[in-house]
Amino acid sequence: MAERVWVIDDDPGIRYVLEEYLRGEGLKPRAFATGEELGKAFRHHEPDLVLADIRLEGKDGLELMQELRKERPDLPVIIMTAYSDLDYAVRAFQGGAFEFISKPFDLNEVGRLIRKALKKQAGTGEGESHPDGMVGSSPAFQDMIRVIGRLSGSDIPVLITGETGTGKELVARALHSHSPRARGPFVAINTAAIPEDLLESELFGHERGAFTGAADKRLGRFEQASGGTLFLDEIGDMPLSLQSRLLRVLAEGEYYRLGGHDLVEADVRIITATHRDLPALVAEGQFRADLYHRLKVITLRVPPLRERLGDIPALTRHFLREAGQEFRLPPKLADQSLLDYLQTLSWPGNVRELRHLCQSLAALAPAPVIGIDDLPPELHPGHAHQDGATPADWLDQMSAELRSSLHGNEAPVYEPLKTRFEQHIAQTTVDVCAGNQSEAARKLGISRNTLARMLKN
Repeated sequence: MAERVWVIDDDPGIRYVLEEYLRGEGLKPRAFATGEELGKAFRHHEPDLVLADIRLEGKDGLELMQELRKERPDLPVIIMTAYSDLDYAVRAFQGGAFEFISKPFDLNEVGRLIRKALKKQAGTGEGESHPDGMVGSSPAFQDMIRVIGRLSGSDIPVLITGETGTGKELVARALHSHSPRARGPFVAINTAAIPEDLLESELFGHERGAFTGAADKRLGRFEQASGGTLFLDEIGDMPLSLQSRLLRVLAEGEYYRLGGHDLVEADVRIITATHRDLPALVAEGQFRADLYHRLKVITLRVPPLRERLGDIPALTRHFLREAGQEFRLPPKLADQSLLDYLQTLSWPGNVRELRHLCQSLAALAPAPVIGIDDLPPELHPGHAHQDGATPADWLDQMSAELRSSLHGNEAPVYEPLKTRFEQHIAQTTVDVCAGNQSEAARKLGISRNTLARMLKN
């Protein structure tokens, strides 16, 4: 018997498309425009799964989900939204949603999630925020939001990886603010920025007279973060001697201040971050394997900006608005040609680089609407990009990459280079199409299966 899948959305177009698609998948769909309509039907019939839009007239999708799950705790609910908001994602997962998907969505992806949810219908689902600065709707960004949402009810250690400037501390703050420790302090320390001889005292504190210059007792970051979260940034640069002590504290849950004799409880959640390749450091003996495995219970990768180019317009508008408020500047807007052009750049400095550019444009651009001519000379079309490349000389870049591979690699180079080239084309197009893989395949003139293979590679 076909599974009953109910759809609730106030957009008749969405209802029609989903009904037709679900019927074609051999399911039994039924669509509703309001929560009241669905509630009346629910009194007489029960669905096997519900697809609910988050913003509805009257009762919203989250409220409706809570009511339905009171009657049917095992009912899988997939929340749909056109708004990339971490707060909504966290509330959805905390309320028991099976999944949280953003519009526009790929119908085949919706079908995959429905099949997955129906297989798990006998269980309780996977219920297992959008702070300032976290902006985006690209697939890579949404994947990250889903992970944060799923971790919102736990104290589990998280290792955040990603290139410099991608916003790892912002992600750490989001993990904290949507955790059971949200009412406690969030304390961050960059372990690479503090000299080795001071780092131990900075972390664990010291008693008066513990060493020359220790005139007073000092609480370390572990004590300052008690009841909350301690964020250790650039953990890959921590000296080996301190790695041993950190491992012992994590294992035993207590420690001594420098020069102290009383045990102090380490009541903190540990979140760490690094831009370095920790497995490689472990193999080289520069990072303890046992500490690495304790820290990486959950690993969360923050994508570089070049993997979420479709988020650049929203980020640019956000950073221009933020700069205007922070520096008391007249409001500035970016015209579409500038937003389109910014998506062609490589952004080696990632989101941080874009933010700094927006601050400069907000302060120096003479007109309320910012265009390409307002960019610094080094970013103008025809000039070198941040990595020395211009949009016009990408073939030269590819030639240089090929020459380097031919000189430095005895293995065949064609397939690896072809795979990288195809993956970049596929991912960029999907980002521009806001995650709609069918539209991306159409724009590229290839089949959706071919696009899926390129993305997978």
